[in-house]
Amino acid sequence: MFLVDKKHPHTVYCYNVITFSLWRKSLDQKSKIRAAAVQFGVVADVAANLQTCLRMIDEAAKVKPDVIVLPEFVNHIAWYKDAVHCYEVAVSLDDAFIGAIGSKAKEYGCYIKINVTLKRDDHPKGDDGIGKVSGTNVLFDPAGKVIGLTDKQILMGNENNFLEKSTTIAPILETDLGQVGMYACMDGVIPEVARALAVRRPQMLLNSLNSFAHDEALLHIPVRAAENKVFVVAANKVGSLVPEEMREAVAARLKIDPSFLEGAGESQIVAPDGTVLAKAPMKGEAVVFADIDLSEADNKLRPDGTDIMSTRRPELYAPLGVESASGGKTPGAESLLAGAGQVSGQGKEAIDSALKMIAEGEKAGVKLIVLPELFHITDLGNAEKESVEMIRTLQSELKDAYVATSIVEDGAHVGVLFNKSGVVLKQPQLHTSGRHAWSKLGDEVNVFDAEWGRVALVIGNDAIYPETFRLAALKDVEVVAVPTMILEKWEVELGFKERAAENRMNVIVASKSDSGIYAITEDFTLWTKWKNRPFDGNINYPVITMAQGDGLTIAEIHPAASVNKMVSQKTDVLNGRPWKLAEPLIS
Repeated sequence: MFLVDKKHPHTVYCYNVITFSLWRKSLDQKSKIRAAAVQFGVVADVAANLQTCLRMIDEAAKVKPDVIVLPEFVNHIAWYKDAVHCYEVAVSLDDAFIGAIGSKAKEYGCYIKINVTLKRDDHPKGDDGIGKVSGTNVLFDPAGKVIGLTDKQILMGNENNFLEKSTTIAPILETDLGQVGMYACMDGVIPEVARALAVRRPQMLLNSLNSFAHDEALLHIPVRAAENKVFVVAANKVGSLVPEEMREAVAARLKIDPSFLEGAGESQIVAPDGTVLAKAPMKGEAVVFADIDLSEADNKLRPDGTDIMSTRRPELYAPLGVESASGGKTPGAESLLAGAGQVSGQGKEAIDSALKMIAEGEKAGVKLIVLPELFHITDLGNAEKESVEMIRTLQSELKDAYVATSIVEDGAHVGVLFNKSGVVLKQPQLHTSGRHAWSKLGDEVNVFDAEWGRVALVIGNDAIYPETFRLAALKDVEVVAVPTMILEKWEVELGFKERAAENRMNVIVASKSDSGIYAITEDFTLWTKWKNRPFDGNINYPVITMAQGDGLTIAEIHPAASVNKMVSQKTDVLNGRPWKLAEPLIS
């Protein structure tokens, strides 16, 4: 529902009606709070921007929130003439800008989170004698005091020319509302920052953005809630993201239409299952809010009983804490056809269906066919024999294609990739799963170099852990086959899309339902001329082909495109991850 303030018709309010009514019945429960996200634009005038911040906080306060989140870089538009200019327009913790925001937090008795460019006079100056500046998240408590600071860990494009990256692990902040983590914009486009917060069990993550990318709101914001089962409150900008007089010139350099150089809005509040509880429009100032029960974020169980945090295996994730050596592989094929086979039957019926799919795929020139996990098994006690027979039977129909699925072997749930000649890759299950608690576990992600590209297998519940795909990306994998059983809607609506996007890998998923192919786009890097598609507001949203029922779904994928992981100048979605700050992930 949207409400328009008569005194400020440019400001839109939105709330989730169902949670609003439920919350009113349970005001005495401390875990139930009201969260608000505020979106607006800023200009190249710090004083004017402060007044905008204060005005929008006043608007948000009308709905009596417990926490308010503002966008990124609220003190000044994120465009600077030079390093001196960047330092001059940055704020200090003891100046009037920060003091005024603190006064509003005290006035309304709520937490307020902002993001600013902050003078770091506590850091050594550069060789040019100019002070350092960081992009910093600031949390104020209801008494108006600053109780938490976290610097941005991943800088986007031109930000690298002016700002310092964080050199310290972002803290979890203890508040009267619960445990809270903070990050900003590009920090949420790849998994490490939010994940490093989430493994320390906060109930709520606060994200401030300065983004024109439509796939932020579609994908990168909500997936961090779902994959970590935590609430996310995210506030984005609207209006021009560069000085208006420079919009045409900057757009030409970025190789995009000038109309896209605006904050994409869609500030939102997301539940731990990935449901967007409230979302602002793409354009215009807005206040969105929802009433949430933070205790819901303490439940980390999947429908099969798997605890998504306690089953993590930090010892396997050690490569995430090492500088990346990826990027040296010869690219695979520019394009090829892949198939996701959806099979809902069992036993002979399932194998007969698979044989038909293989015949169809071979005729169409499909090079990789992925089938669901353990699709052939009727009796777990006889599973190893059934697995051997399944592979032998399917090989009889194979000519040029590879098939990926999973089997039972030596007491383990094992992914297999095979062709007409034999099994070329095995991948034991890596994480304990409620559905396959009997399985022994493997100890690394294995890969195979097919003639058209490097392949990894991610089987079963391993597909819900962003770390699994990240390990594959670090091994220069271009194509990931995922034989699984989908249990939660976020896996389809957000998860597999994000795994393809954040790692720049093609992902083929086969399950008894919701199978699909997630192909990365060949055009990706900003500041470069795109050849195969116009920029439509989405930087890295994959091309998705979903199964419409049982049978073989065929689509084109692009292995060679996986080599390019540069989203913008000086910003690589894999090699640019904050590996020096990975301790929470790997310990």
